[in-house]
Amino acid sequence: MYNVMQNKWQAILASEFQQPYYQKLQTFVNEEYQSQTIYPKKENIFNAFQQTDFDQVKVVILGQDPYHGPNQSHGLAFSVQPGVKIPPSLRNIFKELENDLGIPPATCGDLTAWASQGVLLLNTVLTVRAGEANSHRKKGWEVFTDAVIQQLNARQQPIVFILWGKPAQQKAAMIDTGKHVIIQSVHPSPLSASRGFFGSKPFSRTNEALISLGEKPINWCLPSVL
Repeated sequence: MYNVMQNKWQAILASEFQQPYYQKLQTFVNEEYQSQTIYPKKENIFNAFQQTDFDQVKVVILGQDPYHGPNQSHGLAFSVQPGVKIPPSLRNIFKELENDLGIPPATCGDLTAWASQGVLLLNTVLTVRAGEANSHRKKGWEVFTDAVIQQLNARQQPIVFILWGKPAQQKAAMIDTGKHVIIQSVHPSPLSASRGFFGSKPFSRTNEALISLGEKPINWCLPSVL
């Protein structure tokens, strides 16, 4: 498992990589990559951290586990690689973005442009078996992402945390709402989106919170792909 992040995250999480639970997780994940088809590619497991350095984080979008279809996941929650069909959850995100801010649905599902503006696109679990959603749950990733949230929570500069779905919402207890902002709803998947995701206006609420904190709002428009 690639544990090297070419930025400040490496030093912040270095002690986590030495913990017994993480050593056990690393052994499990390495064995899975050798014997199964696992997403994302090994080199993309920590892509969210590579794309959005610790000090740059203004917003955290927290999901569940990576997409489990071929060529979809590349280490950014809800994002897919260019040229890949947009999955149902992301289609619903784009639908809510249009309803919220009037931004037409993007033709490409690559959310790197959000990450580059300070949106940490993080899942609670960072790997998954092909075709088997939640197959790497309770193997240690949740403990690792708890540590990530705790580090962000301890940061002086406020952050907007967007929590979609129950696994993400379970992290709310470790976030200081006296300093940070939490925006949460059900997951945007087709199974739950109509029960509170649609109409939750996470994008405008996030930008309003950022402006109130003296931060530049996120430009949620994604580049057009011809």
